[in-house]
Amino acid sequence: MRDGHPTRPDDSSTAGEAEVYSATGYPRNLCLGWPDGRRFFLNYAYLLAGEFEPNSEKNVIRLHFTSHSIFLLGYSLETLFMALLEHIPRLIVAMDPRYVLDEDKADTIVVEIMVEKKEE
Repeated sequence: MRDGHPTRPDDSSTAGEAEVYSATGYPRNLCLGWPDGRRFFLNYAYLLAGEFEPNSEKNVIRLHFTSHSIFLLGYSLETLFMALLEHIPRLIVAMDPRYVLDEDKADTIVVEIMVEKKEE
């Protein structure tokens, strides 16, 4: 029984919109979203390798899946990279770069997502 609000829906009903996995047992997929509403997902089981480059103004994360390579560009992405290492993020949404203020660059912000299909 839900304390105080017996008619309130379970928190699990909103799990589909969570940005991270709250518990084990889910099929682990990584969903990528663009500012125009487009989405694309891949299963973590096919993630072969990841790279993090902090060298430039924008950080770069490269994720190599069996069928695709994913490139994430943004600011302060090391925390995101470490979360990807643990298969925690469920949804990564890119923000339009024109809305990123200088003071926001200390937070983890993805401004560009590129997906490349590998040659067979």
